[in-house]
Parts: sequence; structure tokens; C-alpha cells
Amino acid sequence: MEAQTTKLSRLGKRPVALPKGVTVNWVVGKIEVQGPKGKLSKIIPNEVAVTKDGDALLVDASAAGRHAPRLQGLGRALLASMVKGASEGYERILELHGTGYRCEVKGRAITFSLGLSHPVVYELPSDVNATVPGDSKGTLLILSSPDKSVLGQACATIRGFRPPEPYAGKGVRYRGEQIRRKAGKAGKGGKK
Repeated sequence: MEAQTTKLSRLGKRPVALPKGVTVNWVVGKIEVQGPKGKLSKIIPNEVAVTKDGDALLVDASAAGRHAPRLQGLGRALLASMVKGASEGYERILELHGTGYRCEVKGRAITFSLGLSHPVVYELPSDVNATVPGDSKGTLLILSSPDKSVLGQACATIRGFRPPEPYAGKGVRYRGEQIRRKAGKAGKGGKK
């Protein structure tokens, strides 16, 4: 019987390039990345080890059995998103579709008019910045942040105020998102 070798994740084996101006500090269970866009820190599993090889970072996992490739892939994905966020940052664009649907940024709060009986006010997380382009008349909202997970949660919360509906397509959607449309009552093809 052969000795069992540790399998590695195909993506987890790929090195993470370290851009200039980005520093990474790691201890068992925690990674801290600092760059021009901000400072990020995440807790990672204890079995994941990070080593520096020139201007690249390598991720390895020491878990037993089938968990090693999973943890290696997870560690590499977290590290790669933190390095990209600290160096370049992330950006998402939300579009407001509907008659009278508008948004306005005042300080750290965004006020939405979404066809409800009241305006919706959303307080931005500390890592997220929001802008409304002047030529969009309040129908575009650009959110940016170095932390991918915080940005994604903020976008999902805002989209949840008025998700796009399938009949008229009104609501808050991500730029480029395809909404599955339904025909409605007119498309039934009445009986004669």
C-alpha cells in the first residue's frame, strides 16, 4: 500500500503577487495587509501557513485528509482579495430603475426615494465610500471599499430595499445584472 501524500488545491498552489507599497504581516490564525487604499485584517484557519518567496506569497495547508486542499484554496482566496483591496480597492455600481427612483449622499448616509411611502436612509459602513455622479440625476450609485466582503454586504443590503421585480423591471440592481422578465397579464393570450 502506498504512503498517502497530501493533495493540494490547484488554485491554492498559485502564488499571490505582492504589488509595490503593500505589506503583509501574518501570525498563526491572522493576516494583516496594508496598502495605499487601507489596512485590512482577517482571521484565517490555524492550519493555513503563508510564506514569502521574493515578491510573491505562497499559501500552504497542514490539515489532515481532505481538508488540506480546501483550506489552502480558502487561504489563498482570502489573501488575494485582501492584497487586491489594499492596493487597488473594489468598486460596485448600483442602478435605480423606476419612475422617481433617486438617491442622494449626505455625509455617511444615503437617502433613497424608491416609490415607498417614506424615504429610506442607509448609514454606510466605515470602510465604504459612496458617490452619485452628477450627470446621472441620482439614478447611479458608485460604492467603493478596500474590503470586498463589507462592500458586497453593503450592496446586497441596498439592493434588498427594493429588489428588481420581473414585470416592469423596477428596482435597485447591479450594473450589468440581467433581470428575468415575465410577460404579465397582457401576455396570456386571451380566450375567444
